[in-house]
Amino acid sequence: MKKKLLFVIPGLNSGGGERSLINLLSQIDYNAYEVDLFLLNHQGMFMEFIPPEVKVLPVPERYRRFALPLPQALLKLLLSGHFTLAYHRLMFSLRSRGAGNDSVKEQHSWKHLSPFFGRLPKEYDTAIGFLEKTSIYFCVEKAVARSKIGWIHIDYDKLGMDPAFDARYFEQLQHLVTVSEECANILVKRFPEQDHKVNVIHNIVSPVLIHQLAMQHPPDDFSKAEDGINILSIGRLHPQKAFELAIEACKMLVDKGCNVRWSVIGDGEERQKLTHLIRRYGLEDHFRLLGLRSNPYPYIRQADLYAQTSRFEGKSIAIDEAKILKKPIVVTNFSTARDQIRHGFDGLIVDMNPAAIAGGIEQLIADHSLRAKLSDNLGQLELGTEDEIHKFYNLLA
Repeated sequence: MKKKLLFVIPGLNSGGGERSLINLLSQIDYNAYEVDLFLLNHQGMFMEFIPPEVKVLPVPERYRRFALPLPQALLKLLLSGHFTLAYHRLMFSLRSRGAGNDSVKEQHSWKHLSPFFGRLPKEYDTAIGFLEKTSIYFCVEKAVARSKIGWIHIDYDKLGMDPAFDARYFEQLQHLVTVSEECANILVKRFPEQDHKVNVIHNIVSPVLIHQLAMQHPPDDFSKAEDGINILSIGRLHPQKAFELAIEACKMLVDKGCNVRWSVIGDGEERQKLTHLIRRYGLEDHFRLLGLRSNPYPYIRQADLYAQTSRFEGKSIAIDEAKILKKPIVVTNFSTARDQIRHGFDGLIVDMNPAAIAGGIEQLIADHSLRAKLSDNLGQLELGTEDEIHKFYNLLA
């Protein structure tokens, strides 16, 4: 009989964790496993990449009401006599809008989101909360399974979460998976009583698939800077990604006479702030926010350099993909950077400030032989991680 698996994630709109799940689902042996996927949101650019063998579970009607704008949600809940749910919907909104750390708000608002879900009726061999916070809480409280796995895609300490809140959920998991050795060390240090549960499974990337997708639909909104350098970054427009540092670095490069065109694939809450900064520096012809793209690989293929200016990462899928397409890479020195880049061999690791970022890029612009060396070194590496699926199989009940 096939083993029954459940994956839980809020949505598939964008993000490294979301792309990591799609890559994992694409590698599963569906002759051996029956897979269900629970999403809070059934819209998103990665929805089209869900393998046909995966059953996407319906969203409960109560949650559909919850997801309405607050006045509509309260009206529907009150008219239908769900006074307790109306209270929870109001409290969720108040907690989410209040001051403080977004991660802590998501943690402590779960008790007001949880009542909108009942236990899932199907029993599973293994249930996987594939993203930190809500996915794991849902997996623990709402799924019936012989074993449960929580997946952490980030440097836990950098999220600013309340470890005491997570500890009681982690106690109910059989395994904790994270994406790099450094992330695992951080989890073990933060939750020493859970050290026997921590496993490292690297994000699955397929060079064959990436090269195929990179040859599709050459982007018409990524025209080369004439006699210049095209730089690409990928990530949510979120403080974690520190794109304001990229904009300031771009300003420094332009002021030095460098002909650069820096493009960012991604969207998020900082779009307005970053757009204002681009205009303030007069960089409209040099720094562009392209928005979301379901297939970023033609953009990576056409770029001259890839830059990641993050404040923190777990293990960046975008960096792995840029490596597969042999792009010289500049990354800031976040805590897990050295899990992915060897400075001077397959990329440059620079300090986390605009001057250092600009300096690293300027070095690659000026030194053609260094760019060629980094690309050649990348071409000699075995970068496919499809075999990581076997580590996942080993955790299944």
